[in-house]
Amino acid sequence: MTHPIEFCFDLSSPWTYLAFHNIRPLAAKHGATIRWTPILVGGVFNAVNPSVYAAREAMDSPKYRHMGKVMRAWARLAGVELKFPAPWHPLKSIAPMRACCALEDDQAALERFAEAAFHAYFVEQRNLDDPAEVAAVANCIGMDGAALVEAAASQPVKDRLRANTERLVARGGYGSPSIFVHGADMYFGNDQLPLVEQALVQPLGEKMS
Repeated sequence: MTHPIEFCFDLSSPWTYLAFHNIRPLAAKHGATIRWTPILVGGVFNAVNPSVYAAREAMDSPKYRHMGKVMRAWARLAGVELKFPAPWHPLKSIAPMRACCALEDDQAALERFAEAAFHAYFVEQRNLDDPAEVAAVANCIGMDGAALVEAAASQPVKDRLRANTERLVARGGYGSPSIFVHGADMYFGNDQLPLVEQALVQPLGEKMS
């Protein structure tokens, strides 16, 4: 199946949490399906965007204080609860992202798990770096948490997460969420969703009327 939208994501990003909630009604409005692709954002930063780490050292700067205000405003606009930062920020997201990769071939299950995991981290402030918490999130939505954690630790799943991450970098991605429309038309972040909607309606290269 071809998906008009591909959403490359890491659960540790608050902007991805917001975009995850906002892109689904947008897609439904236009009859578009979404391909959910788990990536490891730390791997992306290491490859092409290491300045993120230096920026985190200035979390009390005017820019970051204002960014926090804007983030809370976006959450109100989206109608979602957001408690950020959690005590675990920045989250080491390898465990939950491997779990996402283990579910990638079942996109409906992946979407359900991602929604529950986002809530666990950004509302309940649970430490998803702990595999026991990952299992608990899966259990709460009727999955077999122990089996999911076991699958997530397998070499094929580890390799798949690495491959997804490297593929995103090769396509020009530099963070989460990276959103592709009709294959190669890339957008980044929650605030570019209006551009995603425009691209759905008027694909790149189509003449402006």
